[in-house]
Amino acid sequence: QVQLVESGGGLVQPGVSLRLSCAASGSFFSVNAMGWYRQASGNERELVAQVTSGGSTNYGDSVKGRFTISRDNAKNTVYLQMNSLKYEDTAVYYCNARIPSDTSWEYDYWGQGTQVTVSS
Repeated sequence: QVQLVESGGGLVQPGVSLRLSCAASGSFFSVNAMGWYRQASGNERELVAQVTSGGSTNYGDSVKGRFTISRDNAKNTVYLQMNSLKYEDTAVYYCNARIPSDTSWEYDYWGQGTQVTVSS
């Protein structure tokens, strides 16, 4: 069993910054990747940012240059620094962890989501 706990969401003014955190806990030996996805009302869930255990990253086009993902592998924790927030960043943000089994299979686990609302 793997649990992901997000924190840091809230209601903020446009142009300000916010930092999200996600910590993984439970029974596992390693984590292949962790990342953030978001889903706005009426839209599909989309990739925001992802980082592998080796340190490589990728970002969604809409957040490049504004958001930065970072990790602490020892703590199984991932962070998302969000700068210059816009109205269109309003969404529920979900933490994701990709964890290998003892075979070639790997599994995706998801957090409960944290609401980010950008409003004036």
